[in-house]
Amino acid sequence: MSSHIPVMLTEVLEALAPRAGATYLDATFGGGGYSAAILEAAPCTLWAIDRDAEAIARGASLAARFPGRLHLLRGTFGNMLALLAEHGVSELDGVVLDIGVSSFQLDDASRGFSFRVDGPLDMRMGQEGPTAADLVNALPEAEIADILYEFGEERASRRIAKAIVAARETAPIETTLRLAEIVRSVLPPDRSGNHPATRSFQALRIRVNDELGEIERALAQAAELLAPGGRLVVVSFHSLEDRIVKRFMIQATGRTPAPSRHSPSSLTARAEPDFRLLTHKALRPGDTETTQNPRARSARLRAMERIEKQAIRQAEILAS
Repeated sequence: MSSHIPVMLTEVLEALAPRAGATYLDATFGGGGYSAAILEAAPCTLWAIDRDAEAIARGASLAARFPGRLHLLRGTFGNMLALLAEHGVSELDGVVLDIGVSSFQLDDASRGFSFRVDGPLDMRMGQEGPTAADLVNALPEAEIADILYEFGEERASRRIAKAIVAARETAPIETTLRLAEIVRSVLPPDRSGNHPATRSFQALRIRVNDELGEIERALAQAAELLAPGGRLVVVSFHSLEDRIVKRFMIQATGRTPAPSRHSPSSLTARAEPDFRLLTHKALRPGDTETTQNPRARSARLRAMERIEKQAIRQAEILAS
C-alpha cells in the first residue's frame, strides 16, 4: 500500500487560503491529500479531477466523509473548463495543481512508472493511448533521441536511443527493468547518486501523457475560471514544469520587461494586469519535510491571485 504524503501541504493551504462558502478545484486529486485538507480547513465546496480511474475510485470514501461538498470528475486537468461546465461551474475561488506523479502510480509496479521494480512498460496516467513500450518499440531512433533530450534533458540521448533500437531488434522492450538496464549499459554511474535511467523514464512519461501540453492548457483555463480574489497555486517537480509555470505567471501578472523606448509599442499604454503574484520566487519545502518525504526535495510552489479591480478603484476614489 502506498503511503501518500501531500507535498508542501502547509504552504499550499496558506497560499490557497480556503474560506467558508467558497468553491475550489483540486485539479490533480491523486491520493486526495490536498482535497482532504482543503475540506477540513473550511466549509467549502470542492471539485476534484483525475485522469486515473483508480484515483477516482479511491476518492469515494473521502466524498462520503464530506457529503455534498466533494465532487469527483474523471478527466485531464487540461480539460477543466469543459469538465466543470458540464456541471454548471464557470467560476472558482481557487485552483490547486500538483503536477507530479501520484505516489500510488509510482509505487504500483503494474503501472510501469518505476525503474526500481519490474513491471510492464506502461507509464500512462490514465488507461488510454499508447504506452511507453509502444514508443520505444516503434519510433525511429532519431525521434526517441529527441524525446529523451527535450523532455528529460538527457545529454546522452542519442547514445541511449541507439542502444534501445539495437535491443529491440533482439526482442521487444516490454518491461521497466529491461529498459532501465539498456540505459544503464551505456551510461556511467551518476555522481549525484540518481539512477542512470531517471531522465529517460521522466522523458517517456512526459511524452506518453503529454504532460507539458496539459500544464499549458490547465494554467490558461484555471486563470479563466478564477473569480476576483481567486487564487491559483501550483506545485511542480522539475525544471521543465516550473519554467512553464513561471513564464505563465510572469505574463499574467504583467511582470514582463517593458518594450524599448525606441520601439513603436512603447507609445501604447500597457494594460493593467488581471493578476498579482503571491510568490515572487518559488517556495521550496523545508528540511524537515524533505527528510520525512524525500520525494518533496525537488518541489517548487508558485501562486498568483486575480486582482479585485473594482475594490481597487473604490479605494482609489475614497483616497482622492
